[in-house]
Amino acid sequence: MIRVLLADDHPVVREGLRGMLDTAPGLEVVGEASSGPQAEALCAGLLPDIVLMDLRMPGGGGVESIRRIRAAGLPCRVVVLTTYESDSDILRAVEAGASGYLLKDLGRAEAVRAAARGETVLAPSVATRLVDRLRSVPELPRLSERETQVLRLVAEGCTNAEIGRRLFIGESTVKTHLLRAFGKLGVNDRAAAVTGAMRQGLL
Repeated sequence: MIRVLLADDHPVVREGLRGMLDTAPGLEVVGEASSGPQAEALCAGLLPDIVLMDLRMPGGGGVESIRRIRAAGLPCRVVVLTTYESDSDILRAVEAGASGYLLKDLGRAEAVRAAARGETVLAPSVATRLVDRLRSVPELPRLSERETQVLRLVAEGCTNAEIGRRLFIGESTVKTHLLRAFGKLGVNDRAAAVTGAMRQGLL
């Protein structure tokens, strides 16, 4: 039996979901929440398999609750169930750890079963938007091992001469590595290169 928690601030929506899920074989609604914090508390107490979570509720949005549920290490998987499908909502929910993103006008019983099996469930329109958004994200620059070593020493405050001595390379070679790193990062100076590399997780 797949145990489901409903989190939505509209009683009529929760009633409709409960009616649909309770008649579906193998599914059982074990609790209802009208806010994000209430959903978090019920997750900790009831340990449902699946949480159907609305994104926008009073007292705390669904994204923040998803993040806290995941951070707490609770075994439940969260599937967003919402009327909203903006790019920012989708990305924030997926990044927070949601196992799926469905729209309220879609059938949900099989989606709940799929999420319980560990699958990621996305409404077709949401999947298309997510893929398009990911394709539009520019690829991160790839620094060579030596360029990374040079930037790390720059971050420590080393001069080009000091970097050369520590890496056993000439000062002109240090400058070459720096210029290549500048080009890859799209910057013009040492401070911006270090900051940009750190921001992108390259250092």
